[in-house]
Amino acid sequence: MLQHPTRYGISTTVDLPFDQAQARTREALASEGFGVLTEIDVTATLRKKLDVEFRPYIILGACNPPLAHRALEAELDIGLLLPCNVIVYATDDPARSVVAALDPVAALSVSGNEAIQPIAEEVRNRLQRVVASVGGV
Repeated sequence: MLQHPTRYGISTTVDLPFDQAQARTREALASEGFGVLTEIDVTATLRKKLDVEFRPYIILGACNPPLAHRALEAELDIGLLLPCNVIVYATDDPARSVVAALDPVAALSVSGNEAIQPIAEEVRNRLQRVVASVGGV
């Protein structure tokens, strides 16, 4: 079941350990035409920079090239809001993880450009399917 814990995200908690949730998220993104352009291992970064331990947590910068191209053609500076961040992190129960994606409608609405709206809605629909499919919803 998709949950909406924030006004700016789409998320679900899945009955998968972190590594499996991360792998399924990558597969689901690919099936919806997204590539992962950036990857931030938050756990490793916090360990290296602050010498603190943190739960397994990764930020994936996902991009669907045809949709990104359409958005950039509508507004060149929209690149400031790209790519779409997708996160996967372990819950307190090691057998469960959270998978969440930035809601592109919420994020891209700051542009005020009406031509961006239908693109953002299409991206949101795809990301909702990604998040839902990781948990087998």
